[in-house]
Amino acid sequence: MKKTLLTVYLLLLSAIAFAYKMDTLVINAGQSSLLTNRYFYELEDPNGILTINQVLNSSKFHPIKRRIPILKYNKSTTWLKFNLKNNSKQPIIIISSGQTIVDEFDLYYVDSSGVVLHHLIPDYVQNDVVTQNATFVNCPILPGSTNTLYLRVKSNAGTVIPVQVYSALAFFQSRRIESITLGVIVGVFIVMSLYNLLLFFIVGDRSYLYYIGYIIFLGLSQILKRGIGTHLFTNDTVILNNYIIPIVRILLVCFVLLFISEFLQLKHTQKRWYKYYQFQYAIYAILLIAVLCGTVGMAYNLITICISVTTLILLVMVIYVYFSGYKPIKFFMFGWVIFLTGVLISVARNKGFVPYNNFTADIVIYSSVLELILFSAALADKINYYRQQNNISQNFALTIAKENERLITQQNILLENKVKERTNELINTNKNLSLSIDHLNATQKQLINNEKMASLGQLTAGVAHEINNPINFVSSNIAPLRLDFDELLILLNKYEEALNSPEQPIALKALNDYKLKIDLPFIKDEISILLNGIEDGANRTAEIVSSLRTFSSTDELILKTDDINKSILNNLLILRSTIPYYIEIKPIFDQLEPLNCYPGKINQLIINLINNSIYAIKAKQQHNNESIMIITKDHPEHITIEIADTGAGMNDETRQKIFEPFFTTKGVGEGTGLGLSIVFGIIEKHQGSIEVISSPGNGATFIVSLPKNLI
Repeated sequence: MKKTLLTVYLLLLSAIAFAYKMDTLVINAGQSSLLTNRYFYELEDPNGILTINQVLNSSKFHPIKRRIPILKYNKSTTWLKFNLKNNSKQPIIIISSGQTIVDEFDLYYVDSSGVVLHHLIPDYVQNDVVTQNATFVNCPILPGSTNTLYLRVKSNAGTVIPVQVYSALAFFQSRRIESITLGVIVGVFIVMSLYNLLLFFIVGDRSYLYYIGYIIFLGLSQILKRGIGTHLFTNDTVILNNYIIPIVRILLVCFVLLFISEFLQLKHTQKRWYKYYQFQYAIYAILLIAVLCGTVGMAYNLITICISVTTLILLVMVIYVYFSGYKPIKFFMFGWVIFLTGVLISVARNKGFVPYNNFTADIVIYSSVLELILFSAALADKINYYRQQNNISQNFALTIAKENERLITQQNILLENKVKERTNELINTNKNLSLSIDHLNATQKQLINNEKMASLGQLTAGVAHEINNPINFVSSNIAPLRLDFDELLILLNKYEEALNSPEQPIALKALNDYKLKIDLPFIKDEISILLNGIEDGANRTAEIVSSLRTFSSTDELILKTDDINKSILNNLLILRSTIPYYIEIKPIFDQLEPLNCYPGKINQLIINLINNSIYAIKAKQQHNNESIMIITKDHPEHITIEIADTGAGMNDETRQKIFEPFFTTKGVGEGTGLGLSIVFGIIEKHQGSIEVISSPGNGATFIVSLPKNLI
C-alpha cells in the first residue's frame, strides 16, 4: 500500500513538473528581478537535515502555485532550484534575501566542468551614514553564461521569502535609494520622539511617555528587520532574528496598550472592561517567556496572531469610545485604522494572500508614519478638548451651585424621613429573618435526626438478625444438653444406689446396663460440643454488643483516639446481614496508629459510605463478580480510607451534586438525600478532604483523607 501511494505521489509530482516548466531567469545590465514561481522549483526540508548531495540527486523538486516562496512554522527550511543567466557585462550576479527575517541563506552551484561543487555564504555591506547589514550572496557567473543554482533558506519566522536577483550595478543603485528612504524615515521617528519628549516635560501627561516608547520600539522593529543598527545589539543573525526582533515586537505592543490605556483613561472610564484589557499583558508576558525559552517558530506565529487580534480589539474599543462621546479620539481612530490596514496587508503578504511588491514590502513603514502624525494630532486635540470641557464644567458649576444648595436642603429633610421609614422596615425585616433562620435550623436538625433514626432503624434490623443467629444456636443446644445432664444425673443416682448396696449384684448389674445404654463417652463428647457452641454464640453476641457501643457516642464532641481498622471491622460485623450474598467485601488494611478523632462520627461516615456502595451495586440489573474494596493507607501527615465498589457509577453532573443536601438518585421513599451531606460535614469537622472517582458503568471510589494532628 505504501509503495502504491509513493508511486502515485511521484507520478503526481512528475505531472505537475511537466505542466509547469521552469523558465530561465535572465538578468540584463542594470536590471533586478524578483524570483517568482515561474523561475524556480521548491524542495521542502522541514527538519533541515538534507545534505547538498542529497539535494542535487533529489527528484522531489516541484513547482508551487504561490508567486514567491513562503516559510511556515512547520517548514522552517526550504531549497530553491533555479536557472540563472547573466546577460550583463559584469561577472557577478547578486542574490539578496530582501526585507525579511532569515537565519541562514546559502547558495550552491556546480561549475561549468560539472565536477566541482561551490558553496557561497552571505556577504554583508555597511553604508557610511547608517550602519546596515544586508544579507546577500555574490554569485560568480560569466557574462552570457547560464548556471543552475541551489538556494537554501532557513528561518524560524513564518514569512515570505522575496529573493531578489540583481546585476551588480542595479544592486548598488537599489541600496543607495533604500538607504536614503530609510534615512528619512528614521529621521521622522527621531524627530517625533524628541518632540513628544519635550511635550511630556511641558504637560506632564504620561500618555506622551508611553507614546515615545511606542515610537522607539516601532522604529526599532522596522529598521532591525531591514538590518539597520544591528551592530548595536549583535552581529549574530540567529540571536537577532530569534530573540531581539520578537522581543522588540512584544515590547512595541505593550507600549501600545499602555499608551491607549492612559490616553483613553480606561481605568476610570471603562472599569467594566479594564480587567479584561489588562489580561493582554499576561498574554504577551507568556509570549516573551516562549521567546526566551527558544520556541521561536511557534512564538513568531503566536506574536503575529496576537498582534492582529489586539489590533482589532483596540480598533473596536476606539470606535466604541468615539461613539460614546469622546471626540478627541477621532484622529487616533483614523491613525489606528491606517496602521491596522498596513498590519493586515503585511500579514496577508507574509501568508501569500497579497502580492509582494515594493509597496506591500514597506506598507507597515508608510502606515506607521501616517499613524504617528495622526496620533500626535490626537494628543494635541486631547489638550484642547480637556480645556474646553474644563471651561464648560466651570460655567455649569456656577449655574447650578445655588440650585444645588436649595435642593440639598430639601433633600436632607426628605432623606431623614426616608431613613426613619427604612430603619423601621429593616428592624421588622430582621425580626422576621431571625425567626426564619430559627425555623430553618430547627428543620435542619429534625432532618438530620430523621436521617440518624433511619440509619439506626437499618442497623437495628441488621443487629437483630445478627444476634438472633447465635441466640437460636444457644437455644437449640439447651434441649439436648438438658437431656444429657438428665441421663448423667440418673447415672449418678445408680452409682449412689450401688455404693449403698455393695453386696447386691442386682444394683451393680443395673448400673452397668444403664451405663452401656446411655453411651457415656458419646454423652461426654456431646456435652463438650454443645458447651462450645453455646460459648461461641455468647462470644459472637458479645462482639455485636461491643460493636454497638461505638454508636452510643455518635453525637459526642470529645476527641478520642480510635483504631480505624478495628472500627471498620466492627461496622462490617453490624452490616453483615444487609450485604447481599453476591457482594464480596475485600478489606486491605495498612498498619495504622490510633487516630485522634470523633469515633462516633467516623463510624457514621463509614456506615454511610458502605451503605452507599451496597445501594449502587444493588441498582445494577445484572450482578457478576461484585465487590466492595476497603483500603486504609498510612501517610506521613494523614491517613486515607478508600472505599471502591463495582456499582453502577455516576456521570460528572451527578458526581458534582452528591454532597448537596437533599440530592438523591434513589426512588421516592428510599432515601432523604442527607447521607453523603452528613459524610461531607463529618470530614469538614475533622479538617479532612474527600475525593470521588466515578464514571457510568465503572463503579465509584471514595477516598477520605483524615489528618493525624487534629486537636
